[in-house]
Amino acid sequence: MIMFGIRRGRRRARSAAPTQPWSRERLLVMLIGSALAVVLLLTGLVMAIVYSLADRAAAPAVVAQEGQVESSLPIRDRIAAAPMASLDPDAAFTPDPAVTEAAPIKVPMPTVVGPAEVPSGFPHTPQGAVGQLAAIEQMVLESMSLPVTNTVHSAWAQPGGPSLEEWELTRNVQTFLASARQGGQEKDFTTLITANPAAGLVKGTDGPDWAVVCVLMDVQAAIKTESRMGYGLCSRMQWIDGRWQIAAGAAPAKAPSAWPGSRAAADAGWLTWTDEVE
Repeated sequence: MIMFGIRRGRRRARSAAPTQPWSRERLLVMLIGSALAVVLLLTGLVMAIVYSLADRAAAPAVVAQEGQVESSLPIRDRIAAAPMASLDPDAAFTPDPAVTEAAPIKVPMPTVVGPAEVPSGFPHTPQGAVGQLAAIEQMVLESMSLPVTNTVHSAWAQPGGPSLEEWELTRNVQTFLASARQGGQEKDFTTLITANPAAGLVKGTDGPDWAVVCVLMDVQAAIKTESRMGYGLCSRMQWIDGRWQIAAGAAPAKAPSAWPGSRAAADAGWLTWTDEVE
């Protein structure tokens, strides 16, 4: 049986004051610290996520889940598009331990190796969809390989879902390779990346075969030195051919990224990842 590592996630949402997009220099300083500011090889993945977060930095610290989406949209589009909590960009890599741990979400363990060597065999439940999304994400992030990303996308994304070029995970891999100055199709042997699920949530369901689920990963990247962050991802998932797969439709609203174990993660609604043991 394949097992995932366990991390935890939480932290408070911050002020709603408008913020200008951050400069590359400021991002690098925050990512690697002033003592390592001359090292430009770290955390391309972190930078990609921070840039995407900066686009919504002027949004309220916490966005209401109701009344924000056009009511004429189909139910699945409304669930996917419903806004999620908005956090300051630095929440993804700023430790701020919560006083109490967030409520748990019990996620089943994989039982088989599925297509593209992604762990699978999760049950036909929303929590099973959470586990499957985490397995897909973990495979892509830890490989940091465009060929692997292509293979995983082909095996797990349904027609009508995000294309390979549009897939958020593809863009993260591309940005990491470029920012780490690894100009090939995959990370080199000097780079080590681990990605473990730290928290998850079920955003919404439409019957037993469809759900929007989210996973907060604890991502650590080391290129001569180490960096760490929390990274949130949401996806439409559909039960097809006996397994959960990435479903057709526009991408859901972006998930909040927060440091695992921080108050921001808890305030954003993330539930502590707990393996379901028989």
